[in-house]
Formats: sequence, structure tokens, C-alpha cells
Amino acid sequence: MKITSVECYLGNFITVKVNTDEGISGFGEAGLAYGNSWEAAFGQCQDFAKLVIGMDPFNTEEIWEHLHRHTFWGMGGGVVITSAMAAIDTACWDIKGKALGLPVYKLLGGKTNKKLRAYASQLQFGWRKIIQAKDSLDLLYDPKDYYDVVKDAVADGYDAVKIDPVFAPLKPKPFGEVFATQGNQIRGCYREHDLKRSVERIAAAREAGGDDLDIIVEIHSLLDANTAAILGKALEPYRIMYYEEPTMPCNPGVFNHIKQRCSLPLATGERSYTRWGFRQFFEDRTLDIIQPDLCNTGGITETKKICDMAQVYDVGVQIHVCGGPIATAAALQVEATIPNFVIHEEHNANLLTKFKNAGKYFYEPKDGFYEVPELPGIGQEMSEEEMATARKVVIK
Repeated sequence: MKITSVECYLGNFITVKVNTDEGISGFGEAGLAYGNSWEAAFGQCQDFAKLVIGMDPFNTEEIWEHLHRHTFWGMGGGVVITSAMAAIDTACWDIKGKALGLPVYKLLGGKTNKKLRAYASQLQFGWRKIIQAKDSLDLLYDPKDYYDVVKDAVADGYDAVKIDPVFAPLKPKPFGEVFATQGNQIRGCYREHDLKRSVERIAAAREAGGDDLDIIVEIHSLLDANTAAILGKALEPYRIMYYEEPTMPCNPGVFNHIKQRCSLPLATGERSYTRWGFRQFFEDRTLDIIQPDLCNTGGITETKKICDMAQVYDVGVQIHVCGGPIATAAALQVEATIPNFVIHEEHNANLLTKFKNAGKYFYEPKDGFYEVPELPGIGQEMSEEEMATARKVVIK
């Protein structure tokens, strides 16, 4: 089997369709549709597509090493590079599964998890009632709104949620203005009024969900090591499941500073790439949970290796999922396989119409758990509607 062409799409998500001489096609995704790098990822997918024409999609290790070793920037080139590697790699795994008539998880070693616990993610932007009313995300300010949004997620069957209590500033501002700075950033000094409001939002979530609700606190790296340690200490009474991206991961050593000053389990990973990006976190054992983004860290091939490395250090895995239907489907295949799986991220953006219409199939948890798709490959394709409305470049 040989790769004959690669179709690159830039629509609501950044996706590729890898075609072969046997008429079997596979889908992959580059996970940079949010933030400000989508054009770069779209272009990088085209650049790397040129390098895999004529290769055998079954040889995923060879293709990954080719893009890693023979492109100069494949070695340490950053997330734009590894997102394109991820898109092509995932599409090749999808082809392998389809050719063999098997879901990808069987090719990775089979299930160690029969069904996958999920959490309702990013509740500071609302959940079903708020999002479906306007088919858009919102930004919550008042602690009472955090109480209500947790009740909404619990009513959907979730027993775990994730909230960023820092993202929304003290006083309401236009949604676009807050997003333009990626949230409310607090560095150097945590003023008492800001700290009190951050804690009140989590306290309201705990009250709404009761003692048995697991709460993940997300920070999106909006704090520095000093303010993250202060907030972490203040949140200790609320039994936090883990403390995600308390500060940016570029200097893993500062996570030791946070860990020494608060007892919350620490997590990061969406802005760490490949095995080399996670190595120091493992060796320092500063993290309890890693969150590799399969569509940004090199695809299924690399994510499985990162998860296996984590198991050696008794570090749990929650794959970061903040993309399109392809990202969700691929993550489920890996999560079904790995013994150190902890929980699946169900992003509230999945409730938007653009997400529901982007895939050939629509999957969502039932009573807080995912069933892993049993279709051949990753179990998902982009819809004809999504591909027809996206920008398209074909590489032959």
C-alpha cells in the first residue's frame, strides 16, 4: 500500500485526509485550531504531506522518524511541527485499522479499560443550558453561576468537572476582550480580592457537587509560580483532584516550587511536546497527571510512548482533548489501551453545533462514561459538510 495524495483542510478544525493506492483513506487532525497558529499548522501539514507521498501508511514508525529526523525542524521544532506530524500519523493509523477491519485500540494492544470515565471540561464558559441557548460559549463571573453550571453538568451524569477560577476577571468585560489576552493573568502578587473570588468560585462548585464530586482546577498558565502556589494553598480544603497548568511548563523546575508550597496534585501537558518534552517532569516526579495532546505532540505513535513512559513513574494520564471530532476519536482509542488512564476530557465546545456537524458520527458520554467506538480505524471521519466548506489543498 502506498500514499498517493494528502488532502489538507482548514475549516473549523485543521484536518488531513491521507489517500492510498488501494482506495482506503484515513483522517488526522492538527490540534492548533484554537489560539493563533492555525494558518501555520495548515501550511505545515502541506509541507510534510509532500514528504510522505509514496510511503507505506502501515509503516508508522518509519514515517514518524522520517518527519522527525529528515526535516531539520522535526527535532525540537515546536508545536507547529509536531501538530502536522500528529495529523499524518493519526491518519495512517486510521488507514491501518480500516485495512484490517479493526479499531485502532486493537492494534495498540487491546483494551485495558472497558469504558472511559469522562469529566465536563471548562465550566467557566458554561455547560449545556448556557451553551445550547445561544450556540456559543459564555464567561461566568459570579460564584452563584459556578454553582449553577456544576449542577447542570451533574444533571448530565458527570461526577467530575474542570473549572478555571482565574480566567474571568473580577469585573465583567466583553468576552472578546478577555479572550484577546487568553484570560485574566495574575503574576507576582495575588491581591486579596482576586484570591478571594478565585476561591469562592471553587467553593461554589464544591457546594453544588457535594463531597464526592471530583474537581479539576485549570489555570491555563495564567499564574506564575508564586501566585500559583498561593492559590494552590488556598484551595487545599476543597479536595482538588488535580491542579492543571498552574504556570507555563517551559521551565519544569518551577513546578517543584509550587509542589513544595501546596499539596495539590499537579498536572500539565498540552504545551509539552514529544517524549523529550515530558522527560524532566517524569524524572523530577513533579507531576501526578500528564495531559499530552495527541494532535499536538506527534500523534498516536508518540502519545502511546509518552503514556508508557509515564507508567514507569506511576504518573496517570488524561489526554488533553480540545479539538474536533477526529481528536476525540483518536484519544478514545489510546485511552482504551493504556493501563494508567485516569479520565477523559469532554470539552464544553463539543456541545456547539459546529463540532456536532464536523464529524460523520457524533459521540458523547452517557452518564459520565464513554464507550469506545468499535468501527475500523479511529471510528470517525470528517463530514462531507465540513470538508465542503473548508479551505482545501491537495498534495500529490
